[in-house]
Amino acid sequence: MSALKGLKVLDFTQMMTGPFATMMLADAGADVIKVESPDGDPFRKSGESTLGGDGCFFLAINRNKRGIVLDLKSDKGKAAAQALAAEADVFIENFRPGFAEKAGLGYEELRKINPGIIYCSISGFGQTGPDRDRPALDMIIQAMSGIMQITGTEESGPLKTGFPFADLVTALLATIGVLTALQARNKTGVGQRIDLSMMDATIFSLVPRDVYFDVTGKTPGRMGNEHWDIVPNNTYKTADGRDIMIITINDKFWHILCDALGASELKTDPQFATKKARLANRDAVNAKLAELFATKTMAEWDPILLKAGAIYGPVRTWPEVFSDEHVVNKLLKTLEHPKGGPFKVINNPLDFSTTPNSIYRAPPLLGQHDEEVLSTRGWPAGA
Repeated sequence: MSALKGLKVLDFTQMMTGPFATMMLADAGADVIKVESPDGDPFRKSGESTLGGDGCFFLAINRNKRGIVLDLKSDKGKAAAQALAAEADVFIENFRPGFAEKAGLGYEELRKINPGIIYCSISGFGQTGPDRDRPALDMIIQAMSGIMQITGTEESGPLKTGFPFADLVTALLATIGVLTALQARNKTGVGQRIDLSMMDATIFSLVPRDVYFDVTGKTPGRMGNEHWDIVPNNTYKTADGRDIMIITINDKFWHILCDALGASELKTDPQFATKKARLANRDAVNAKLAELFATKTMAEWDPILLKAGAIYGPVRTWPEVFSDEHVVNKLLKTLEHPKGGPFKVINNPLDFSTTPNSIYRAPPLLGQHDEEVLSTRGWPAGA
């Protein structure tokens, strides 16, 4: 049995953040009805690659959902949306602030017809304030939240992360918020509204650097792969041009690394023997390790470091990651697009012993489930 079986979720989100959150609920067994406009979720056409007419980005985050089309500009569409909301446990939207109220789908209106509804609003900058109406995408939030200010190096300048960090951290917090509100409803019988902005969620993710900034007044520096308080904490080139990530969190792991590198003398060298010395001689540490790692290939270093118990990791390519036996066997699931054929998605990593998550339905075509969701209730398909 799935943990959220029987939970009805009405999903009025699009693009990345909201759909990722509702996908998490759907993986746990919730019946998620994805509601799209007649033009469809913009992610269906986003990116350079498509499968069966749907963008790969869309296919990655909309599995396990039923899909319908409603035109909220029409009276029939609004009426159908309200009727569905009356039956729902959870209502999630990421409309621009104010639109839900204009469409008759604001929290105050829906709670009158469904007092137990959990209503989650996701926005870029919140429902109030000077930036309320500012358009928001992941990279804009990364820029304005301070994430970019601490990413990169002093030479590169501020950089965005290599994945949509603001989108994903907001989605995960939204999922936590919905589950928390459901638990509260189990105790009180009353629903509530959750208001979450991408900006607030991303600033929240600056932990634990927030306290450092408050105490010191200093912005953490852009240090690339290095760490302000740990040396070594960096990548180094092997003889075959591969990169290897090395971290020694204390003297114990520094000694392990030195022995593995065949450079036990570094354990007592005054420049490197203590954490304080390594911090003071960061450039010398990096230069020495670069010299040592350049003497062997990654294939040679890997078993040596593994046997020694060093804290390290090869910087793997995507082909290496997605051909890894564990990834192939546990984390990849093949789905069938009705028009485009098979494609793989990443399985939900939460492994429950008695209420497992599952992937049982491919992302819906636009309006695929109009008949079973709308027509069976007496509303025309694509209302």
